[in-house]
Amino acid sequence: MLALSRKKDEAIVVNNNVEIKIIEVKGDQVKLGISAPKSVPIYRKEVYLQIQEANKASANEGAMEALKNLLK
Repeated sequence: MLALSRKKDEAIVVNNNVEIKIIEVKGDQVKLGISAPKSVPIYRKEVYLQIQEANKASANEGAMEALKNLLK
């Protein structure tokens, strides 16, 4: 993991097309601004993990249905 120190209004660039800028620092909370192409999905980690779990559950249900159909 790369750890960087940034101040308000400073930014980092990822992969030449994603910019993450520090918008505000208030206590222990940091507000980020992210500029990226529309083709780059951006999620909060907790939402991303929920999506991954939903995809796994859906894939498992689909696999179970396929298996049931094979066993008929």
